[in-house]
Amino acid sequence: MLYTPIKFRNVELKNRWVMSPMCMYSCENGMANDFHFVHYGSRAQGGTGLIMVEATGVEPQGRITNHCMGIWNDEQAEKLQRITEFVHRNSESKIGIQLAHAGRKGSTWKNIQIPIEEGWETVAPSSIPYHPSERIPHALSADEIKELVQSFKNAAGRAVKAGFDIIEIHGAHGYLIHQFLSPLSNIRTDEYGGSFENRIRFLIEVVDAVNEELNQDTALFVRISGTEYAENGWDLESSVALAKVLKEHAVDLVDVSSGGNIHGAKISVFDGYQVPFAARVRNEASVKTGAVGLITELHQAEEILQQGEADLIFVAREILRNPYLAVQGSFEIGEDCFFPPQYDRAKISS
Repeated sequence: MLYTPIKFRNVELKNRWVMSPMCMYSCENGMANDFHFVHYGSRAQGGTGLIMVEATGVEPQGRITNHCMGIWNDEQAEKLQRITEFVHRNSESKIGIQLAHAGRKGSTWKNIQIPIEEGWETVAPSSIPYHPSERIPHALSADEIKELVQSFKNAAGRAVKAGFDIIEIHGAHGYLIHQFLSPLSNIRTDEYGGSFENRIRFLIEVVDAVNEELNQDTALFVRISGTEYAENGWDLESSVALAKVLKEHAVDLVDVSSGGNIHGAKISVFDGYQVPFAARVRNEASVKTGAVGLITELHQAEEILQQGEADLIFVAREILRNPYLAVQGSFEIGEDCFFPPQYDRAKISS
């Protein structure tokens, strides 16, 4: 199944390998550069079905660090368009972008909050810092939340114009949208806090606004944390319930990760440790899912698909180590996969 095509709206992926979005911390003023051109282009040459560009800030204060990528202006989008055009022209890969806002986890460097003089005031649903030693974030007003919804919408419009095939909204890992979802970081008493329906409201408003910028030629994914590993926090039951709502709002796939919102949460990490979260969301919400988390080799990935635990395989560290993971896997089992015609003399057939 790894080398079986799959379609989201009119976007067909040639295989189920996905390069997971991973921050590179290599931008100046939020703009992609030659490093990103080579970094993403090399994975396309390696046959990866879908390449996801890293978490990209929808406004300057939405970045994790001041070296993270942004798409809050047209110049940034033009730099990214150079990458999408190369991928489309020189491979069979599709390319997506993850739109993000770090919220209270922004203005950092190497996981340490930097002084406000070098960074910025962070924002959150409530005035609760990620770590007690950090600055108290500004609690967003309802009007400011509406402005952020518009920022996501504007970023999506730029991403579509830049040639991206898929937009992913980042609602995981303790960043702003996740902060709204969790009752541990969201203690608001207005329409954005309290009940499950209120806590998911910001995400659903973002989904609806982004969808206004899309058509059948651009698909929509949402990344969530299946659980945050904390008592009375966001859990798998909540994720299943959310996935059902996301499906109703024309989300094509739920990319299921975990954790990131509660400092010091105890997480047992092993190969494929998050796959059961994707499986449960897929099977109970009847929605396509992506599995992520220490998936490192071909047969492990194939088994996940064969057992109906996910529809796409998101790979992070392994595809950093090996940009040719997809095509080398195809050599191993005799499946078809894009291989650069310039490299034909090195092609292996079983």
